[in-house]
Amino acid sequence: MRITFYCIHLIIAINIFAQTDKPLYNIKPDERYKTDILLIVAHPDDETAIGSYLAKAIYDDNKKVSIIYTNRGQGGGNSYGLEQASSMGLIREIEARKAALKFGITNVWFLNGYDSPGQDVFRSLGTVNHGETLEKIIRIIRLTRPEVIFSWLPDFVSGENHGDHQASGVIATEAFDMAGDPTVFPQQVAFPREKADISNFNEGVNPWQTKKIYYFSDREEPIDGLGPRFNISELSKTKKIPYYQLAAELSTPHLTQADVSESAIKALKTKDFSEFEKYMSRFHLLFGKSLVKCNPNADVFEGIRSESLQYIAPRGYKEETGKEVTIELGGAFAFYRKFWKVHNIENLASLVKPEITVAVNSYLNFPVILSNYTNDSVNVALKPLLPEGWKVSSGIATYHLAPNEVFPVQTFIIAASEKTTQPIDISWEALVDGNVIGRVTIRVGLSEWTLPQ
Repeated sequence: MRITFYCIHLIIAINIFAQTDKPLYNIKPDERYKTDILLIVAHPDDETAIGSYLAKAIYDDNKKVSIIYTNRGQGGGNSYGLEQASSMGLIREIEARKAALKFGITNVWFLNGYDSPGQDVFRSLGTVNHGETLEKIIRIIRLTRPEVIFSWLPDFVSGENHGDHQASGVIATEAFDMAGDPTVFPQQVAFPREKADISNFNEGVNPWQTKKIYYFSDREEPIDGLGPRFNISELSKTKKIPYYQLAAELSTPHLTQADVSESAIKALKTKDFSEFEKYMSRFHLLFGKSLVKCNPNADVFEGIRSESLQYIAPRGYKEETGKEVTIELGGAFAFYRKFWKVHNIENLASLVKPEITVAVNSYLNFPVILSNYTNDSVNVALKPLLPEGWKVSSGIATYHLAPNEVFPVQTFIIAASEKTTQPIDISWEALVDGNVIGRVTIRVGLSEWTLPQ
């Protein structure tokens, strides 16, 4: 009986298609969502960091821009009203949509990660639901087919160093390298069985290889690296005002975040953009990688053609071993060393030496990895090298490593009580039989307050 029902159902569907001149399947993608630039960021207001460049791309270069936010900024403070947590997240979503409309951007997606203020990229990858978010972003890339992706820099820096920012850059990079592979989330690219019928699980989008990825950073001091040379003080060809002034319009709807909106509103009201321009000059695009021939310092769209690009797989992970006893930075520093190699973006490694900003009288978590690649057991002693006013809470010890053992050590150091104008170096030396076999160093800035490490 059930088989007969399905057969009748299929016959009806075939007859419906037979009565029309339209093909059974239109395998062309939906052109309404084709974009030139896909911005993948963490929070509502993150788009303002590169507002000046977005103004140029949209108003002068006629580029289409779409935005993905991995969370709604539920973990921050509210400068405008009483609402907090998820309720404020709804407000910030509205603010971000209003901001995007200032530039005519209508294709905006908010994913379901939770805002986690802090500097820990691993925590942020957890609260954003890493795998789920990656799948959703790959789906949106396949739907929008961007030529270029912009995202936060996947690196550990001194400054705001928001873990959510880092996480969005990590996932954007992974999605860049996976969206063109038809074996990744294959249900997305599988043809639906009956596209005009209900309850299809297969999605029917096409794999898509984006051609370039660029990053920007929340580092306190601007990063001098490869990237497009763009002057935010130049006049827009179509609007006849500086790009930074156009960028101010993008910031005004974010009223729950006074540090973003107030300076822009004040500048637009007084016509004095000096402070706003100075702040916006911190942010510029950094070259990640390109799968088409181009000059890293040239225009973002140099070398890009409208046709699709064949999928190009990244290098992927390869196990590395040594022959000695070594000491290396652990934690996020160790992760990024591997991550950059896996995704062919090793040029990021030279942008910033290991660094962090912590609050006065707080702790510095200084992760260390001890590795014994020899065939003999070994005892490794850790010795701190600290400036005046700093002291070790834990980590001074001798560690016994078996042959070919890798051992992570979480050391904790208490910061000095007064902030400094210049960063200082904090180091651990590793000694075997009293001889120094290596040293790891982090440059540390001291501030009155920072995001928790």
